[in-house]
Amino acid sequence: MEKRKLGGSDLLVAPITFGGNVFGWTVDEQKSFEILDGFFAAGFNFIDTADVYSRWVPDNRGGESETIIGKWMKSRGNRDQVVLATKVGGDMGQGRKDLSRRHIFSAVDASLQRLQTDYIDLYQSHYDVPEIPLEETLGAFDELVKQGKVRWIGASNFSAERLKEALTFSKENHLAKYQTFQPEYNLFSREGFEAEQEKVCLEQELGVINYYALASGFLTGKYRSEADFSKSARGAAMKSYFTHRGMEILKALDEVAENHNISQASVALAWLLARPSVTAPIASVTGLEQLKSFSDAVNVTLSAAEVDLLNKASNY
Repeated sequence: MEKRKLGGSDLLVAPITFGGNVFGWTVDEQKSFEILDGFFAAGFNFIDTADVYSRWVPDNRGGESETIIGKWMKSRGNRDQVVLATKVGGDMGQGRKDLSRRHIFSAVDASLQRLQTDYIDLYQSHYDVPEIPLEETLGAFDELVKQGKVRWIGASNFSAERLKEALTFSKENHLAKYQTFQPEYNLFSREGFEAEQEKVCLEQELGVINYYALASGFLTGKYRSEADFSKSARGAAMKSYFTHRGMEILKALDEVAENHNISQASVALAWLLARPSVTAPIASVTGLEQLKSFSDAVNVTLSAAEVDLLNKASNY
């Protein structure tokens, strides 16, 4: 499988990232191992998680996803074959988002322990925290890179303005700089990224690993009415997608999927992979059979007419 370079780093990744937020939430440890085995057997190599996954589950404390991934890598002895990304900055019980030097240094050691590794390939600011000076956050990341605990850094959920500000600060002060950006981006949610952030990513040659690539499952086509909301733990979030535009997107996905005899999820991912700005969209599955949608997305080539159809249906 052809690999893509993440920004200006030396990290080479298969074109789809596995989103580790399901581990310890909708997928237990045994099932997580099966899915990760299947994901890697299919030729993929990039996993994205965060220290806060999955703190929202009753009785969870955060770190459950990292713990499962760490156990899996340890049991398979494959750490050197995995490109591993995690994030810092979410509320891990301190009652606020935090990118202070003290928190980053504490959080990275906790993540390394849970992941059972001595380095993280891509360490990302999960959120922008405007009250923490960029000098403090980027200075801490730079120290971690020099210590060898972190290889490269990335940003998530920053405004275009703040992203540019951070990149400029790193350049002017010779500090480690964000090589990747993680925005919400999919066929339904286009405007936020395309309006401003996409331009910055292209100009600065950042690798884009967008989350909600399948709009929490809406773009798989399995939700066609409110009666379908009970199909998964994310079903309740589907209501916001049930608009005229949302239905037009599903109709276009159905047509293109039928053309190629692949799933709607594969088409939605293939549309993202055809975007010049996108490196490796983040998607998750809860069953082995769903991994086929990843392989199909990588192997299909959408025609110009099909891309145009999808663009028009999802126009905002």
